[in-house]
Amino acid sequence: MTKASDLLVQCLENEGCEYVFGVPGEENLDFLDSLSRSTQIRLILTRHEQGAGFMAATYGRHTGKAGVCLATLGPGATNLVTAAAYATLGGMPMLMITGQKPIKKSKQGRFQILDVVDMMRPITKYTHQLASADNIPARTREAFRLAQEEKPGATHLELPEDIAHDPTDATPIAPSHVRRPVPDAKAIAAAVRAIEAARAPILVIGAGANRTMTSRMLNLLVDKTGIPFLTTQLGKGVIDERHPKFVGCAALSSGDFVHAAIRHADLIVNIGHDVIEKPPFFMTTGGTDVIHVSNRSAEVDPVYFPQIEVIGDIANAVWQITEAITRQQHWACSPMLAARAAEVAHREAAVTDLRCPIYPQYLVDQVRKAMPSDGIIALDNGVYKLWFARNYTAHQANTVLLDNALATMGAGLPSAMASAMVYPGRKVMAICGDGGFMMNSQEMETAVRLGLDITVLILNDNSYGMIRWKQANMGFRDWGLSYGNPDFVKYAESYGAHGHRVTSAEMLPDLLASCLAAKGVQLIECPVDYSDNDRILNKDIKELSAVL
Repeated sequence: MTKASDLLVQCLENEGCEYVFGVPGEENLDFLDSLSRSTQIRLILTRHEQGAGFMAATYGRHTGKAGVCLATLGPGATNLVTAAAYATLGGMPMLMITGQKPIKKSKQGRFQILDVVDMMRPITKYTHQLASADNIPARTREAFRLAQEEKPGATHLELPEDIAHDPTDATPIAPSHVRRPVPDAKAIAAAVRAIEAARAPILVIGAGANRTMTSRMLNLLVDKTGIPFLTTQLGKGVIDERHPKFVGCAALSSGDFVHAAIRHADLIVNIGHDVIEKPPFFMTTGGTDVIHVSNRSAEVDPVYFPQIEVIGDIANAVWQITEAITRQQHWACSPMLAARAAEVAHREAAVTDLRCPIYPQYLVDQVRKAMPSDGIIALDNGVYKLWFARNYTAHQANTVLLDNALATMGAGLPSAMASAMVYPGRKVMAICGDGGFMMNSQEMETAVRLGLDITVLILNDNSYGMIRWKQANMGFRDWGLSYGNPDFVKYAESYGAHGHRVTSAEMLPDLLASCLAAKGVQLIECPVDYSDNDRILNKDIKELSAVL
């Protein structure tokens, strides 16, 4: 006979689990004891459950395997809610395990007890209370299967305290071998006919295409056809953005350089579209036709109603289209690339601005120059995210981690930490606003304790800058969004990290290079000047209302 918590650990090992991120409580102590004897799984003790959830989700994003996080009942479980929504909306596989009071007999009334399973239901793909030790293998296998199945997301298991030490003779269930459904040949043929007949087709690469095999197939398609492409924020890097056919990133929904290229197109091939992202374009009745290529059929709304749908494994769909399509001499795509050239020229004129506080376009340019092609930047949420989405040239998939789904603050630092754990030989930088950094800044201690090599770049404007910008655009007076900050250099040093402060634009390149080359946790405080947000980004307040 096996103790139930031992069996759960065996099931996690059976699924290839490497880490459990979390903050245990007394209801998890049987599980913690079982975990202490695992030779495969490492406990990553964090300072807050939210940080653990963000780390597990990011692990899932990088590996395709469900990251696992742990919390106790009540407040521990509620602290995972934001991370659960982050993973589910962002398409990141994650399994949450939470504790609970005994369910067969309890002498503590309703103390700390919430219906956590019901609470998790709207924000997970699967949630279940383990009410029997014998059911642990099946429920664990199901949680991993659904977390990792397209579209990936969060799942949840609750392990009550009395069930955790029950005896059982159950054994783990081996993962099954699954292949995604292949798209219908007639749908492929219809898509190929439409693309070949178009005057100026364009590819839009979204979140669902951000997979290794899909990236390879898309490269083959673009190289064979020469069709220009653009990305959404969550599609950045699927194809190297130095490619001559790259048009840009649709960081905004309309009114930007990239939308000039979209207006020229008479057919949009939308690959991996997910409605959780802000629309990269708006469909209109009688406007440009759209081909929807995705694992799931299109969710139709007033600005998205594609005429052709190719449903099934995206990589296979792109491969079939590439095999069948013939490059057409009548395609007229050069005006799309002219829009890209105009954007590049506009950007190059701004990256030499050496003001201090630092100009965002100069900052993005210097970070790009400092980071190697496989370096990973993990962005928190703020107005700087738009600058990086538009101006940072991604060379590889999943090297620009930004959240354009839940768009939560506080995820930048934990995401960078998980990235450094998955890829210990690569350069990793967390890029956070001062507001977002302070929401999970306590994880600096975790990063130092784990011996991670990361650079944390804090963009400091002493306010919730994006909301302040929106406040001004709506004609309200500047009120209620400014605050003070600690001395970030001393704050870093108090955790055992290394603190640095930018005092001039000229010093930024060398400081970035030296921090990326150094070992340990390096924090850079950088004052930032957002005064040109209106001039550069806010071309039309009505258009930006959808973005903000």
